[in-house]
Amino acid sequence: MSENLTSEKPVKLPPQTIFEGVSYNADMHTGPFYIDGCDTLPKLFSQRCSELGKATCHREKVLGIWRSHSWNDYYRHARNIGLGLVSLGIDRKDVISILSEDNKEWAYMDLGIQCIGAITSGIYTTDAPAQLAYLLNDSNSKILFVENDEMLDKYLEIKDQVPAIEKVIILERAGLHDFEDEKTMYLDELYDLGEKFNQSEPQRFETEIALSTPKDIGMLIYTSGTTGQPKGAMISQGNIIFTVGSTLQALPNLQNDEQLCFLPLCHVFERNSSIFSPIACKAIVNFAESTETVFDNLQEVSPHVFSAVPRVWEKIYSRVTIMIQEGTGIGKFAFSQAMKAGQDRAQYLVTNREVPFLVALRFSIWDFIVLKNLRRMLGLARIRQAISGAAPISPDLLEWFQAIGVNLLEGYGQTEGSGVTSVNTLQQNKTGSVGPPIKGVTIKIAKSGEVLFGGGNVFPGYWNSPEKTKETMTDDGFLRTGDIGKLDEDGFLYITGRLKDIIITAGGKNITPSQIENKLKSFAHISDVVVIGDKRKYLTCLVMIDKENVEKYAQDHKVPFSNFASLCAAKEVQELIGSIIEEANQHFARVEQVKNFRLIDIILTAEDDELTATMKLKRGFVEKRYNSLIEEMYKN
Repeated sequence: MSENLTSEKPVKLPPQTIFEGVSYNADMHTGPFYIDGCDTLPKLFSQRCSELGKATCHREKVLGIWRSHSWNDYYRHARNIGLGLVSLGIDRKDVISILSEDNKEWAYMDLGIQCIGAITSGIYTTDAPAQLAYLLNDSNSKILFVENDEMLDKYLEIKDQVPAIEKVIILERAGLHDFEDEKTMYLDELYDLGEKFNQSEPQRFETEIALSTPKDIGMLIYTSGTTGQPKGAMISQGNIIFTVGSTLQALPNLQNDEQLCFLPLCHVFERNSSIFSPIACKAIVNFAESTETVFDNLQEVSPHVFSAVPRVWEKIYSRVTIMIQEGTGIGKFAFSQAMKAGQDRAQYLVTNREVPFLVALRFSIWDFIVLKNLRRMLGLARIRQAISGAAPISPDLLEWFQAIGVNLLEGYGQTEGSGVTSVNTLQQNKTGSVGPPIKGVTIKIAKSGEVLFGGGNVFPGYWNSPEKTKETMTDDGFLRTGDIGKLDEDGFLYITGRLKDIIITAGGKNITPSQIENKLKSFAHISDVVVIGDKRKYLTCLVMIDKENVEKYAQDHKVPFSNFASLCAAKEVQELIGSIIEEANQHFARVEQVKNFRLIDIILTAEDDELTATMKLKRGFVEKRYNSLIEEMYKN
């Protein structure tokens, strides 16, 4: 035990559905771990493709039509990519980088790379050329896959800065008919190389797969870099098998479940959801056309399982709010009655109590009249399991989804923990918590309040950075999360903030801003918030408004505006946000109440420094970039 730990309380786990095919040894912390007798992802992938053959594993839209692709297709393309890389001189443990939006080829490349014992490193398409150069050099990547001419341009801009890159492989030829460069080739050419290699050595791919071990590094996941340069977290094959198996015991997916992939696949959350878990549970993954078409694709696919970051769930709530505002009087009345019935039912569900007969009956009636159609319009008609992760979500929003009949479950994890540490389940769910630890994970709370955990999901360390690795681990092998939290008597984890984000006011009061921020984000007109107040006399905040909802408010109230900046500057909009903050303040002690605010009057995207690729505000960047606005709030 390290000296800063409290005495460990026994964690009482709720009943869990066992995911068929997952087996563990007696010591859940050391392994080995298996799924259907396979201790690595390549072995499991090979087994699934052999078993399922012509069955559908992926769908992708081409010219407006969803087209299916089989497990045979998956295996053949992965094999030809893997053997094509071998023919180019790639060895086991070499790093291969991917710069592409989500598509079936991302999965083909990932599995092809891992099956030959190489390491996949995904790069966000929103990264600037300078960031691309840093990641390629830090990982010592030998091959770079790029999706199209736009991604290729980023490489060409920093070509001279990345001498270790031996070959750039381009997925799409469009716009590049006259382009020539000795270091580039196209994906179809790589497929041909791999096919020829397979004809000469037909057993080579399976031989490489058989050589894989749980200690092999399968992928590098670079942290979002909210402070300093990103660090490459090494995720082993053992980490992948453990995390997928344990998560599927808590949240079992079924064979042929439909899923929708749209978050960046270089993020560990989406990689688990849309590549690794579907291989284990034999699900069907539908690739969204783009981030702009997610909600249209969601309606078309109507998935059984859907995982997303809080910003997506907030956007769905925002869309419904606008839709109801534009509805008829009868429609508004019907929706209000349906929501009342749903909220009454949700009060019992969120506290794990049996729903009384009359409450259940009233909900069933309004569900049939209103809510069932609402879920169909949202693309959630078949939803059995909805997950929110990668950032905190407002408990109010969770209860809203519960009220409309969607079981939205919050989980918790980080890159260094292979993406999942704890999660609520359909059987045991406490709104406001992030659930109990997944099977095989032990959570402890340090005296400082920091959440620590150990288990088969803990990464081997940072790429080429043993000092940083040592800093993030305790003496007894537990991972330091940097999050503040608590465990309740049933072993459910509650995250209350980040250690580095704690605000200590001029009066000496310690405040965790995340609770205040989550409350404000639960209002439809607010998209995101950063609470300010460290070493200050009182709290203030910077607000990102929800563009669609506030524009609708302005139109309904005849507020003139010409662009987003003028919308933010409008007196009526300022008063609207002020009234929301006043309402939210009623839920907090006086010292925790926000006394002033300013609106960020530009639309931020993942390409801006203020946001991570998973749409989380970077507190440090925001405070630095908008320092003048902050100082204005403290002039008086």
